[in-house]
Amino acid sequence: MEIDVTDTTFETEVIEKSKTTPVLVDFWASWCGPCTMLKPTLEKIAAEYGDKMVLAKAETENNQESASKFGVMSIPSVKLFKDGKVIDEFVGAQPESTIKQWLDQKL
Repeated sequence: MEIDVTDTTFETEVIEKSKTTPVLVDFWASWCGPCTMLKPTLEKIAAEYGDKMVLAKAETENNQESASKFGVMSIPSVKLFKDGKVIDEFVGAQPESTIKQWLDQKL
């Protein structure tokens, strides 16, 4: 499952939801080349993992408060939330196999 989040929905859609299902948040921007490359990979993984996790997409231009609160310094920045907290993260476009291996260790 995947959702688009905003600063106003972040608390409900990411923090609260992560208390029952891990939420992978992709902080991205439309002008970011690596973000554009990473997006279809994350969407494919989210479809494959089904109800094991939720993919939340947070466009940083419209989510500056959330990006700042969670220390996003460069994008793409991908953070995995579980039990209301960030449990791990990576920055930059990564190959699908690397992301899956990383996720499998965390989930």
